[in-house]
Amino acid sequence: MAKLIHLQQFQPEGDQGKHMELVLNFFDILLHLDKYLHEVILQYGNWTYLIFFIIIFCETGLVVTPFLPGDSLLFIAGTFCALGSLHLGWLLAILSAAAILGNTVNYAIGSYIGPRVFYMQDSRFFKKEYLSRTHAFFEKYGPMTIVIGRFLPIIRTFAPFLAGVGSMSYGRFLTYNIVGCVLWIFLFTLGGYFFGTIPLVKNNFTLVIIIILVVSLLPTLIEFVRQKRLSSKSRTKDAAEISEPTRQS
Repeated sequence: MAKLIHLQQFQPEGDQGKHMELVLNFFDILLHLDKYLHEVILQYGNWTYLIFFIIIFCETGLVVTPFLPGDSLLFIAGTFCALGSLHLGWLLAILSAAAILGNTVNYAIGSYIGPRVFYMQDSRFFKKEYLSRTHAFFEKYGPMTIVIGRFLPIIRTFAPFLAGVGSMSYGRFLTYNIVGCVLWIFLFTLGGYFFGTIPLVKNNFTLVIIIILVVSLLPTLIEFVRQKRLSSKSRTKDAAEISEPTRQS
């Protein structure tokens, strides 16, 4: 495995320094997935499929791991298929199964916990902000959130969870789940397969990954800002309505 970056000379000492190092290492891996995955494939061979399965399953199946790579991982995995390091058919099948099963587990957890999740306190891994953002998407798009959310980081992790919390019928959820997962896996993996080996892309992989991350996050950020503005306007309107009778009296 390629050695992770260590910027100790720029880090504070103690626990804060350790946390900073972990964050830097995570972003180093995220931005240089092509280098690290190459080492993983060389070291683990066919076990790489299991590693990919676990990453995609956890990213979609556990609300505490929305930070795991998704879109960029699929794109780079598709590129390695084009280079002959991985089998495209096996990869598509395994990753589709991982995403569908992950969503199903997430739905089951949400169904078990139920509405009381809205009263849970923030923790290091669980953020109510993410829950509220996904709930806003459900209010706007309904069940299609399961499909649309596959292409939005964070939303894709919390959408099946909220579907379970909201008691969406499993049959209806399963239909949207399969469609969304297969579209997501095939689009990004085949994108890497057909475009990842183009010299311009291959020579600027870090930039491509950054673009994928930004494009993936952009719709979520836009919706978040829109909801903030609507909430602000609503509070301003309520305040005006309260103050109006006071002035009249």
